[in-house]
Amino acid sequence: MAASGSKVEYLPGLQHQGPLPFELITGYIGVGEGDEVQVFYYFIKSERDPTSDPILMWISGGPGCSSLFAFVHEFGPAKLDIVAYNGSLPTLSLNPHSWSKVSNLLLVDLPVRSGFSYSTTERCNTSDTFQQCDHAEQFMRKWLVDYPEYLTNPLYVGGDSYSGLVVPIIAHKISDGNEARTKPWINLKGYILGNPMTKVAEDAAYVIPFISRMGFIPEDLFEKSKKHCYEAEDVYNVPCMWDSLKITELIQYIYPAHILEPPCSRAPEPYDESNGERRLLTERPTLPSSILCWDDWYKTSEYWANDDSVREALHVRKGSVGQWKSCNPDLGYTASIGDVFSYHVNLSAKGYRSLVYSSGDHDAEVPYLATKAWIESLNYSTVEYWRPWIVDGGVGGYTTSYSNNMTFATVKGSGHIVPFFTPSESSAMFKRWISGEKL
Repeated sequence: MAASGSKVEYLPGLQHQGPLPFELITGYIGVGEGDEVQVFYYFIKSERDPTSDPILMWISGGPGCSSLFAFVHEFGPAKLDIVAYNGSLPTLSLNPHSWSKVSNLLLVDLPVRSGFSYSTTERCNTSDTFQQCDHAEQFMRKWLVDYPEYLTNPLYVGGDSYSGLVVPIIAHKISDGNEARTKPWINLKGYILGNPMTKVAEDAAYVIPFISRMGFIPEDLFEKSKKHCYEAEDVYNVPCMWDSLKITELIQYIYPAHILEPPCSRAPEPYDESNGERRLLTERPTLPSSILCWDDWYKTSEYWANDDSVREALHVRKGSVGQWKSCNPDLGYTASIGDVFSYHVNLSAKGYRSLVYSSGDHDAEVPYLATKAWIESLNYSTVEYWRPWIVDGGVGGYTTSYSNNMTFATVKGSGHIVPFFTPSESSAMFKRWISGEKL
């Protein structure tokens, strides 16, 4: 059977002379009834040994964010340059911290209408969490039929943010399919989650304790909000409402994805004493002076992906999708589950490896406190107690490992999109873990 993908010979805008120094294949796999959902993928071969290195099947969060975002902003072999958009084609440079140095990367646009994935019929233009996971399992088995040379490679399923609610279900479905002898058998070894949602209600409940620890709200307000909003029998009470309004007022000009970075909203006088200049506290990476916030700069990927020369190079089918969006807000998607704790329990009982990483100090969207809490509620014994892990002579973060083959790691100084804000540390963490080494 002919492979579903085509080799990408060049990437428009890449600042590199000669042929691509990495091998990239893109294509479509049909899933669902009559293959009506056409799933777009990017397959980057490992730069070490693609014949035996693991495959990381990655699904970005959102829901509805394209995995091209992970390619050009996070851990792909080429990253968009952090410069102000001037109307011309954005440029890319080779990424020395790419995860493809030690692993095959299979980046998948799911659910339907994410990135370059599309449906051939109107009735398949909407989806939900479980349908997304069904499509992911179908995709993986069909992809291996197209590429049988990778049947024995270890597979890890990965994703970040909202995909914390998706990846464990996908891994569970693949595992169940293997046990039911569904062909082809998949050499599933585990899963990887970055700043993941797991118990949505509890994740949100840890935001206030986190920002209190960061010193954004006074201790007395934190204690009152606990009493009125979390410990009260009826949380829909007037004191809770007033506490919540005050907290919202105090943090409205904080960028939750990285609390040291500038937000898109500007503080009015008398708070803003910057004379119109953006205040930036962190050294890496650095925003162009003309860009107010990272959410605005991320649109660079949309300028790049919607260029005709880029679509042609990536072998995107003409007329299949309109404007490519890094995260599609009009997805028609139903988030049909808000707690995947039981899936972690099941996967742990089966002995699968797992890496759960989190910004330890600067992500207020899914605080590390929430992630650490559900991991500890698994009640597995600690194999290695909380300790620093080192990168280039400095502390990269802190880590704990458990008897269920789970490793929890924080990444110091990072934000919600960990490989973007701390690429060197993230690369070291991934390389060590995927190779079976201690962090």
